[in-house]
Amino acid sequence: MELKDRTTVVTGAANGIGAALARRFHAAGARVVVADRDAANLRAIADELNAVRPGSAHAVIADVSTEAGNAHLIGEARRAFGFIDLFFANAGVAVGTDLASTDEAMWSTAMDINLHAHRWAAKHLMEDWLDAGEGYFCSTASAAGLLAQIGSATYSVSKHGAVAFAEWLAITYGDRGIRVTCLCPQGVNTNMLNPPGTVQGADKRGGDVVKASGAVLEPAQVADAVHDTIVAERFLVMPHPEVHTYEKRKVDDRDRWLAGMRRLQARVIGG
Repeated sequence: MELKDRTTVVTGAANGIGAALARRFHAAGARVVVADRDAANLRAIADELNAVRPGSAHAVIADVSTEAGNAHLIGEARRAFGFIDLFFANAGVAVGTDLASTDEAMWSTAMDINLHAHRWAAKHLMEDWLDAGEGYFCSTASAAGLLAQIGSATYSVSKHGAVAFAEWLAITYGDRGIRVTCLCPQGVNTNMLNPPGTVQGADKRGGDVVKASGAVLEPAQVADAVHDTIVAERFLVMPHPEVHTYEKRKVDDRDRWLAGMRRLQARVIGG
């Protein structure tokens, strides 16, 4: 899908990968609805884009951790620009560690934002898309969704679910005009990889593992890879080629791969 003159929606757009995606889509000629709970940064992104092309960006303060929040966002995006051509469920959280230390509220937060938000958004988009015979659903999962996340059970499980849901969408609706792309990066220079000390429940050990496993990319590099994948209408965005190698090793010999992950865990974070 070429993005010129298309309407796109990006969640988690106030910072990091989401902000980079909004800028990249806008540079390709798209109208962009940016959504986040961070009102100040979000409005700054929208103002930045509108300064380049007036009336081409719209900010929606939205909490995508609920179905109502996703429905509200989609309704506001339609009121601003009409038909939504592409929806990018990018918002995500990295909270929780092991079973003993992670409470039920953290599990709910991780599952609601990293997985259920994708399902709720697709639910409220699909009728329009099927009627039109086209639509593009994109989501940010993680290399953890293909492999595993050392340290954080919530992140690993929710990101596996995000990949599985994207695959299900592609299988179920791919022959009815719906395109699906899933982003699975490893280390990206964002607040998620380097959480400020004020982020409650953040697992900094997982970030240490990621940094030890490969290159750390800038959000703009990831956004370029996403854009090119959307234009080509391919499913998987894997900005870190080493992840493909790790995934092949996992499939070829799962027990050996698990043993290697335990060695990595012991080397980086102990245990």
